[in-house]
Amino acid sequence: MSKAASELILNPDGSIYHCNIRPEHLADLVITVGDPDRVEKVSQYFDSIEFQTRKREIVTHTGSLNGKRITVISTGMGTDNIDIVLSELDAVANINLETGELNPIQKELQFVRLGTSGALQKEIPVDSFVLSSHGLGMDGLLHFYEDSLMVRDLDMEEAFYDHSEWDDSKPVPYVVKGSTDLLELLSSDQTSLGITATACGFYGPQGRKLRLVPSPENINDVLANFEFNGHKITNFEMETSAIYGLSKMLGHEALSLNCIVANRALGEFSKDSYKSIDKMIQYALEKLTN
Repeated sequence: MSKAASELILNPDGSIYHCNIRPEHLADLVITVGDPDRVEKVSQYFDSIEFQTRKREIVTHTGSLNGKRITVISTGMGTDNIDIVLSELDAVANINLETGELNPIQKELQFVRLGTSGALQKEIPVDSFVLSSHGLGMDGLLHFYEDSLMVRDLDMEEAFYDHSEWDDSKPVPYVVKGSTDLLELLSSDQTSLGITATACGFYGPQGRKLRLVPSPENINDVLANFEFNGHKITNFEMETSAIYGLSKMLGHEALSLNCIVANRALGEFSKDSYKSIDKMIQYALEKLTN
């Protein structure tokens, strides 16, 4: 069945509505970043750039490095933006935009998030890199999709729900595992590994107190003290769980690599986060293209 024009929304040039790209612009390997300015920080290392576009906070560059074609795209902050970008990129890859029909052969994409994050464990230093074995979503996004139960780690969810004495007025936490293949590819002695908690905001949802009091006030301690089958929650950010959940439901591979710019347990922040983020970019590109 073809998609109605109100569901599969296109621009006058035939590109998908928000991301502003057509199938020929999208590589099978997609690097996602939150900050629009970080797209150029990644693509500056490409051997060549074949396509560039921008719409709102979504900036896209497609090019090649060491013979590997790569698309790097900014999502902005938050899982609501991830819902837009991941859904549209899958549509570009797997739906005929002219007819609205599913393509007969479904394409598998690889999504690698290069983000920034705050560590919850004292032993994880600022300026280090953390790979996300799982995404713990506290935003509720996956509950709006019928297939979410098929991709979630229900045992870990139940353990966290009980450990945290979760407030039922908030969205039920969900857990999705990242790509094993990408994890193996990007792992080294330069990376730590753990569960990444994804919040629906930067201040209250991550336990920051300015004028308003977070609820619960001890959310960081609750997260840091959780352990399940040897897995601990290592860091806090705003995108990973949605990337993992949507990717797995759609048949794609996804992994999140975060540069730790803050240590929440120690109250520390990186003295030169831009330098550390650049090192993470170079590290990821070398792993992905060599």
